[in-house]
Amino acid sequence: MGTTIKAPRPGRLPLSIAVATVICIFAFITLLYAEALSSLSPASIFKFKSCPRRDHKAKSSRPKRDEVVREEEPTRAEVDDRFLFDPNECDVAKGKWVFNSSLKPPYSDRTCRYVDRQYSCVKNGRQDSDYRRWEWQLDDCVLPRFDPKVALEKLQGKRMMFVGDSLQRNQWQSFVCLVESIIPPDQKSMRLARSHSVFRAKEYNATIEFYWAPFLIESNSDNPIIVDTKKRILKVDSVAKHAKYWEGVDILAFNSYVWWISTIRVKTLWGSFSNGDEGAEELDTIFAYRLGLKTWANWIDSNIDPNRTRVFFTTVSPTHTRSADWGNEKGIKCFNETQPVRKKGHWGTGSSKPMMSVLSSVIGKMKVPVTFINITQLSEYRIDAHPSIYNELGGQLLTDEQKADPLHNADCIHWCLPGVPDTWNQILFAHL
Repeated sequence: MGTTIKAPRPGRLPLSIAVATVICIFAFITLLYAEALSSLSPASIFKFKSCPRRDHKAKSSRPKRDEVVREEEPTRAEVDDRFLFDPNECDVAKGKWVFNSSLKPPYSDRTCRYVDRQYSCVKNGRQDSDYRRWEWQLDDCVLPRFDPKVALEKLQGKRMMFVGDSLQRNQWQSFVCLVESIIPPDQKSMRLARSHSVFRAKEYNATIEFYWAPFLIESNSDNPIIVDTKKRILKVDSVAKHAKYWEGVDILAFNSYVWWISTIRVKTLWGSFSNGDEGAEELDTIFAYRLGLKTWANWIDSNIDPNRTRVFFTTVSPTHTRSADWGNEKGIKCFNETQPVRKKGHWGTGSSKPMMSVLSSVIGKMKVPVTFINITQLSEYRIDAHPSIYNELGGQLLTDEQKADPLHNADCIHWCLPGVPDTWNQILFAHL
């Protein structure tokens, strides 16, 4: 027999329909109440308007290479919905350089006497100044401005040390110049040395130091430098000579890249340098880089207490020695470049992804946490910010004859100060 379904009595709704109707009415009232409250939520109160947004134009209005693209002032109705900087959420590689004509650099190579002549572009004769007025604006969050007073307060009673090559010295001098102007003359000092230099902020009982170790591991070219790369030998199994200076430091910031890429193979050695290159073995540079980084990583894991010391690693600082990378086929390295590359995601031949992959792999397996200061992508755009021909060779400024030969004499590796390394330190400051 089939099941008989009784029809509801006339004039009365079925119980299930009545219950559903009541639930829908209640949900609608709740939604209206929630909408009223949302206007008072923290998200609507804490809006940030620190950086102007670009006035989007049609592709046909794309600027020419020699034009500086300036950001339009935001309208009142325009809302910057980026969130406050969170190291775990913000990707500092995703952003754009925004030109700010009113931006005043926090120092100059004339006001900060600690800038090496190698990075003193204005003092060395560079006339254009736009390269000093670009700000790195993140896509999704607000990168806090560098505050020298807050930075020194965070360093109170501590030692901070930059370790690496001349690019890390570039960053160290930037950091010193960013903070030193607020310190009275009698409350600061600088001791310069070939390997270990120390800036001291006496009032804060803090030091900002630099230690020269271009490969991080030991080499026969640490001091004095061997110019002929074929004669350099790397001791891939030891950092002991250098690492004794890292002990007891509260904040360590390392880098090592540009010295490795000068040759595709390097001489390596296990043991002593006393017998010259006897027993030395040639290895592919990337393989040797991995061995050297593992030796460094093993020392960090064995000797650093993460509860006391924070460890940072500055990623690859790109070189700009091939103008074809950014579409300037007739150019000569970074010579005469006056504005950043505008193409989103630009990546040139001066940043080795295989080397970066090795670095990421080694650090990813370490026990001690290491924070990357991810500078590579943002620096890739800045073909305009190198010393170029406004540099020195052998302690002497380039002659007019040398300046006329940028192919051999333009420095497209280091950075003018003030300049891009100030942004690196802005990121470091945000992580402190």
